[in-house]
Amino acid sequence: MIPRFSSIVVATTMLTLFSTTAQAEDQPLTSLEGTWIMTGAYELHSDGTRTTNYGEHPKGLLMVDKTGRYSLQIFRPTRPRFASGDKTKGTPEEYREAVLGSSTHTGNVSIDPAGHKLVFKIDAASYPNWEGAQQVRDYVFKEGMLTYSVPASASGNGTVAYSVWQRAAE
Repeated sequence: MIPRFSSIVVATTMLTLFSTTAQAEDQPLTSLEGTWIMTGAYELHSDGTRTTNYGEHPKGLLMVDKTGRYSLQIFRPTRPRFASGDKTKGTPEEYREAVLGSSTHTGNVSIDPAGHKLVFKIDAASYPNWEGAQQVRDYVFKEGMLTYSVPASASGNGTVAYSVWQRAAE
C-alpha cells in the first residue's frame, strides 16, 4: 500500500527515486569526493504528510575529500536575523530559529555500495548529541542526484527525512 502524500509531486518523486523496477536501478556511486549542492530536504510523516523543516529551497553544501573526510551544512534561508545585530544578544526565539534552521556536522563518511548505505562517523556537530556517533543512511544515486534518508527510528515518531544533493559542476 502506498502512503498518501500531501503533494502529487512528492509522490511522483518518491516513486521515481525509490522504485524497485529494473528501469529505476541506481547508478553506481563509487566516490563522494567533491562538492555537493543541496537541492531539497523534506520529511515524510507516518500519516503521509510532507513538511520542510529547512524550507522549500534549503541551502546546503556537502564537501568530501579523497580520504572521506567531510563537512556538511544545511540552512533554512528564511531564518530571521538577530534584531540586535549581535550574536551574543539574541532573544530566545532568535536563538531557537538559528539552531533549528540549521544542521552542520563534520567527520568521515564512507559508502557501502552493496547495501546502498552511507556511513557518517561524526566528529563534531551543531547538535552535540551526534558527536562521536555513527549514522547509517540509505541512499539512491540516480541521474547525478544523491538522495539519502534518515530512518523513522531516528525521529521516534515515524518521520523519515530526506536530503537531496547534486554534485557541483567542476
